[in-house]
Amino acid sequence: MEIGNNIEPIELNGGKDRTTRASLELIYHVSREFAAALDLRAVLERVLLLSMKTVGAMSGSIIVMDDSGKPVESAIVTGAEVHNHATQRLRVTLERGLAGWVARNRRAVLVNDTSQDERWITRRYEADEYNNPKSAVSAPVMVRERLVGVMTLAHESPGFFKEDDLDLLQAIADQAGIAILNARLYAESQRQARVMTGLAESAAAITATLNLEDVLVRILEQIGLAMQVQAVSLALIDTNREELVFRAAIGWAKQANFTTRLALGKSIAGWVAREGRGVVIADACEDARFDDETNARTGIQTKAIACAPIRSRGQVIGVLEALNPKEGVFDSDAMLVLTGIGSLAGTAIRHAQLFERLQAAHQRYRELFEDSIDPIVITDWKGKVLEANRQAEAATGTSKDTLRGTTIDCLHKIDITVVGDHFQNLNDGETQSYESTLKNQVGKEIPVQVYTRQVNIDDISHLQWIFRDITERKNLDTLRTDLLSMIYHDLRSPLSNVVSSLDTVASILSENNDPSLVSLINIAMRSTERIQRLTDSLLDINRMEAGQPVGNRHPCNILQLAEEAIEIVHPTLENKNQEANVAIPAGLAPVSGDADMIRRILTNLLDNAVKYTPQDGKIRVGAARESEWVRVWVEDTGPGIPKSEHERIFEKFARLSSGEASKGLGLGLTYCRMAVEAHGGQIWVESEPGAGSRFVFTLPAATE
Repeated sequence: MEIGNNIEPIELNGGKDRTTRASLELIYHVSREFAAALDLRAVLERVLLLSMKTVGAMSGSIIVMDDSGKPVESAIVTGAEVHNHATQRLRVTLERGLAGWVARNRRAVLVNDTSQDERWITRRYEADEYNNPKSAVSAPVMVRERLVGVMTLAHESPGFFKEDDLDLLQAIADQAGIAILNARLYAESQRQARVMTGLAESAAAITATLNLEDVLVRILEQIGLAMQVQAVSLALIDTNREELVFRAAIGWAKQANFTTRLALGKSIAGWVAREGRGVVIADACEDARFDDETNARTGIQTKAIACAPIRSRGQVIGVLEALNPKEGVFDSDAMLVLTGIGSLAGTAIRHAQLFERLQAAHQRYRELFEDSIDPIVITDWKGKVLEANRQAEAATGTSKDTLRGTTIDCLHKIDITVVGDHFQNLNDGETQSYESTLKNQVGKEIPVQVYTRQVNIDDISHLQWIFRDITERKNLDTLRTDLLSMIYHDLRSPLSNVVSSLDTVASILSENNDPSLVSLINIAMRSTERIQRLTDSLLDINRMEAGQPVGNRHPCNILQLAEEAIEIVHPTLENKNQEANVAIPAGLAPVSGDADMIRRILTNLLDNAVKYTPQDGKIRVGAARESEWVRVWVEDTGPGIPKSEHERIFEKFARLSSGEASKGLGLGLTYCRMAVEAHGGQIWVESEPGAGSRFVFTLPAATE
């Protein structure tokens, strides 16, 4: 590079006037040369070459520092050769060498023999003798008390430089200060502009897709473009195993193996993931955190490395790792670029992951929707069919396209009492259920249990209708009802004969006073009474299902009925050594109803309590007045009933699965519910597993 050829060598051995004139001419030429460029690298080379030519130096260096004293750029010239990427090599000189002393003291210095000065650190460059003594001059580059850099010149001959050379070097440094500062500030602004442009372009590229694999590749491509590195990789944290999992890489010599895992804290990448802090390392092999497996993993020789955390919502979710910049060392803004892209990457990765989960959830819903054994229909809030599965097509004999043009009330009769007008009862998101019939294209009606609820699909509220075929259940219920009706009619007449015969035998045996025979007759009579109560309950159930009202209503003493019911179940109580007592005030208002039905309600509840209460358990019957009603309850110390069964146990033929206690027809509680509701009251159970059960029902209080 030929710079400053228009400057003639200046003779400094003349008189004072001649020296002053020469210095002024030099400063003039220096100012003109420096004003010709804004590029920091070009300015440094101009300054260095011009200074070397002026004082006759054979080599020289100039280090530019930022406001915190860190080197940001430099130039080294030996002979006619300019060395690039010298900043890292000059760091030691700035820390412990002659340039560092000048920077700290802000004073120019002349060294006649470098071999005799401990501040001189021998550095070996090409075409430079290693151990030969030299002479050197070094001066600070200042701008209004602001240290901009340090310039050092050397000659292979000791004692070559004089004090005049030192003064001239300082004059050049003072003149060059403004040019260097302006070039440095210009370079910083250009670099910041490149960083901002790179981050903006990265943001646009990274967020252009929601596919996770594409997002990861785009992140690495943008880092490669912005930082000009040999290789870049991305790893995400597996929080369950506390490991880093490499998910994508560009520039690896080996085929990428994305099952590679690193423990948090292991290697530089693992350290960054654990600590949540980025690092830029000029020589990775000299760093204690460096793991040789990095080279084995990537297939390349790691020299310089930059690593930054990927953050999302304030948490570290992974790391970005860039290896071996093409310029040999990372720029000062490398961490800014890597951290900025890491922040963008965190948001993009999180969005892509959420999108993947949403897509997977949609796919699972679609699979469940299509593979369900039940017909499913999706409608809007006006009841218009929007979607139907294959089972809905098969059940209705109608294609999906045809179904989409209908409304839900064309498929079945809606129970308005359950779903409400305009489906307002479905607003709370709870599933509502009722029985109906699904209409077939050929006129066939299928009995179904309808389950309907609000669902959100793509953030839009819809209604889901599931139709469960209950044909077999209906047939079984009909069979049971027909069988019970037959049993009732076939048993009623002979049972009456048995009862009357037992009464006759009991009256005859009462004259004999044979205790064993009397006991047998009593057992037979109690058993027949039990059968008679069952047949009477079956008759009442049939009547109530037919809608017949309770006919024989009159004021009834609930205390007396409770005592009679306990007397009926007393033999079973004795067999299990259980205790039953009544806690009903003697002056409690009477209830209005059929005494025999109310007695059977209490008997069934007591029978149920005795059945499920273990040996030596306790049973209690209570009642209290509540406004126009009398509340009655039967409580036990049994195993309790799960909340999920509280409604089902009152259904016809329903039984709890609990060993021996589950035997029976499953009609006792059904009778209680129907009889209580026929009187205008309500019945329910209060129970939790392991805490016993309390069956409560209400009856209207008798008016005066």
